[in-house]
Amino acid sequence: MPIRKLIVFLTLSLSSTLLGQSENFERANVLFEKTDYPASARLLESIPNKGGREWNLAGRNYFMLGDYKRATESFEKATAIEPRSSQHWHWLGRTYGRRAELAPFITAPGYASKARQNFQRAVELDARNIEALNDLFEYYLQAPGFLGGGLDKAQALIEKIAAVDPVERHWAMARLAEEKKDFSTAEAQLRRSMELAPKQIGRVVDLAKFLSRRGRTQESDAIFERARNLQPNHPTYLWERANLLIEQKRNLPEARQLLQQYMGTKVNPDEDHKEEARKLLAKIQGA
Repeated sequence: MPIRKLIVFLTLSLSSTLLGQSENFERANVLFEKTDYPASARLLESIPNKGGREWNLAGRNYFMLGDYKRATESFEKATAIEPRSSQHWHWLGRTYGRRAELAPFITAPGYASKARQNFQRAVELDARNIEALNDLFEYYLQAPGFLGGGLDKAQALIEKIAAVDPVERHWAMARLAEEKKDFSTAEAQLRRSMELAPKQIGRVVDLAKFLSRRGRTQESDAIFERARNLQPNHPTYLWERANLLIEQKRNLPEARQLLQQYMGTKVNPDEDHKEEARKLLAKIQGA
């Protein structure tokens, strides 16, 4: 074959391979958004020479499937290929955080420290990555000082959160106040958050859950009713209300109905608690 024809043939072959890889990635991404994680993962496994986006999506699939070791390996490959991607480092941090939650005492601190380091790296790379900011904020709130946590560090992040989402600032201030046992300030901040974004179901549910934690059940129920009137079939309302009722061991028939509704809703991966919902339904069957 003449050299010119060979070059044309190789170029066309490479273009065809890249096109096929891109199409498979897009199909895998659609499957992920539909929460069909096994099918998405299988499709990604068939893609040779994966790039950062493919390894990131593979990692998110494994994360949602609870295979945190393979998720870690996938996100580490993504960060190696694209070290300037805030998203890759953030997901690697989330995965180490989940491994810390599940690990024995002897290995948990190491995983927790890696979670913090990766959250910090994600925020350094993109100060507008609100999900990374929130996860780092929660880490600082919850982790002890010897693992790099601290309320002062959480406080320092609030203005960075506010620069991205002014409403989220009030949620962060409420979380910090609650950790400090300043419950009146926490409630005021959650109410302010809800006032500023009255149609965001999550803001309403945040207040309802806070009131429940404070033992103010009737007030909590009233706020949950407000959420129901706002968006009765929203996955966040259905899941959070059902989960809380089961925790409190009351109105279990209502909780069962809410979970059944939730199982029939279309959820995105960030709202996907369907495996947990199945277990809860089995637990309260016949209640």
